[in-house]
Amino acid sequence: MKRPGLLAAVLVLTGALLGPVGPAVAAPAPCSAQSSQKVPKRQVRAEWIASVANIDWPSRPGLTATEQRAELVGWFDGAVSRRLNTVVLQVRPTADAFWPSPFEPWSEWLTGVQGQDPGYDPLAFAVAEAHRRGLELHAWFNPYRVAVHADPSRLRPDHPARTHPDWVVPYGGKLYYNPGIPEVRRFAEDAIMDAVQRYDIDGVHFDDYFYPYPVAGQQFDDEATYQRYGSAFPVKADWRRATIDLLVAELSTRIHRAKPWVKFGISPFAVWRNKGTDPAGSDTTAGVQTYDDLAADTRKWVRERWIDYVAPQVYWNIGFPAADYAKVVAWWSSQADGTPVHLYIGQANHKVGVSAQSPAWNDPAELSEHLTFNRSHPQVRGDVFFSAKDVRANRLAHMDVLQAQHYTRPAMIPVMDQRGGKAPHHPILVSARRSDAGVRLDWVSDPRTAYFAVYRFDGTAACDLADATHLVTVARAKAGIVQSFDDTGVQPGRDHTYVVTSLDRLHHESGPSNPKHR
Repeated sequence: MKRPGLLAAVLVLTGALLGPVGPAVAAPAPCSAQSSQKVPKRQVRAEWIASVANIDWPSRPGLTATEQRAELVGWFDGAVSRRLNTVVLQVRPTADAFWPSPFEPWSEWLTGVQGQDPGYDPLAFAVAEAHRRGLELHAWFNPYRVAVHADPSRLRPDHPARTHPDWVVPYGGKLYYNPGIPEVRRFAEDAIMDAVQRYDIDGVHFDDYFYPYPVAGQQFDDEATYQRYGSAFPVKADWRRATIDLLVAELSTRIHRAKPWVKFGISPFAVWRNKGTDPAGSDTTAGVQTYDDLAADTRKWVRERWIDYVAPQVYWNIGFPAADYAKVVAWWSSQADGTPVHLYIGQANHKVGVSAQSPAWNDPAELSEHLTFNRSHPQVRGDVFFSAKDVRANRLAHMDVLQAQHYTRPAMIPVMDQRGGKAPHHPILVSARRSDAGVRLDWVSDPRTAYFAVYRFDGTAACDLADATHLVTVARAKAGIVQSFDDTGVQPGRDHTYVVTSLDRLHHESGPSNPKHR
């Protein structure tokens, strides 16, 4: 803070926030705030980074801490290069933990040995590195899966599933906690809340696993639990749904009571019920229905507003007979409409170029067409791609196509009004000067600023911020009120005008700064 102009700006901003200090300055010129579909400015652009079975990260168990950290940074850098703004990282895949949990052992997917310390705190590292790159990090938890095998003796002797064998049900060659036992539900919530309370995560995320997917010829053995706890429900299926409803509602309350800004989202199998089963269902003939087969009343969670976002896994192509992508997205749009619950669509990158389900998956433009279709449904506020390795593989150059047609500019994350927050005061842009890297911007921001956005305009006019046409970057603010940015995308000899805005933790955007020409 050595330059006189910067010191003056600090004094001016202090006056704006706390009262008159120093000379007055003119307020920045108002800019259009109307939404625009030309180049959408607010979209969730996310990818899942799966750890179970080492799907994405770590690439194999037993890597050194240095190798694991380098791999994760590579995933985050790849997300930024694709202009994504969110990563969904699996941190509790099988009743274990990617952080030093007092409830459960270190995950075997880290070291190959359940309970073995990997030599660092992966969740703390992930949060810091994601935020350093301007990415939101949503921590992904599986509430009830214990193991992807059926042998309890392979678990650590002190594993909760061994100290409470009555909590565990073997089914389909795997081990699960019994969701109907109240102590199990409380334990799962407590294990998750430990991460919520101790780490600066942006979201808590569940996928589609609640009661397990049906296995032909097998029954999930919870009859004794039903007889003990389900007397108020003449039908076992209704009791099962009620137990999952309790998990979702209770955890939502606990998360938001502890940290109101942390989002709670669920990514279910995309068919709640077929229309043939229930007139309120989607125009599909899917073989699985979450309401009936997984005891997951996903529609109710939206209607009751227990979750902040829903990201159905619409892993079918446009025109697929049993579950047409277009029909499923339209149905979910109708469910989210009129609620504060955000709708994001889970996209099947893992099918592109390899699935024999439909010839559509050999079309490199299929997923791009999904995003084009989404634009006709304003309830859709973004997409989540499964999974990171398939985004990176870029088979048939499908991500290149999608990025060229939809992700040409950065994007802010949509505001969730129900989570509170307030736009910071607009920043004061002190200077815009040529440097070896391009143009160096310096400004002073409200201390409440969590992110900043930089806009660049050709010539000397700077006003329209309605879409992302002129958006250069959305980045995490550094500590302190003095901020800077090097714009390396400028062309020599051309005149530009810059404005900067400040965003809070929940992405409310301030008005623009004063413009600077360079």
